[in-house]
Amino acid sequence: MFEVECPVCQATLKVDPDTKAVISHREKEKPGPIEDLDAAVAKLRGEAARREELFRKSLEEQKTRQEVLAKKFDELFKQAKEKPEAPRPLKDIDLD
Repeated sequence: MFEVECPVCQATLKVDPDTKAVISHREKEKPGPIEDLDAAVAKLRGEAARREELFRKSLEEQKTRQEVLAKKFDELFKQAKEKPEAPRPLKDIDLD
């Protein structure tokens, strides 16, 4: 017999190699109930603060995104004016 761990349910299965049948299985142990309620509340508040910080960073990136895209466009437009004879880049549809 050999043991196999299921990646989906994280259970351990004992399989008989001759019959290829599952002989027994052991499910992953679930965590027990919360013992320290104050620690759990503090952890949840910390997670809320982390989510708020990630949202704030994302909002700041969105505010500056238009400036970044405008600068990229200006740079590429300048390069196109400097080298008008350069071939256009191929697109996926051009390869068909």
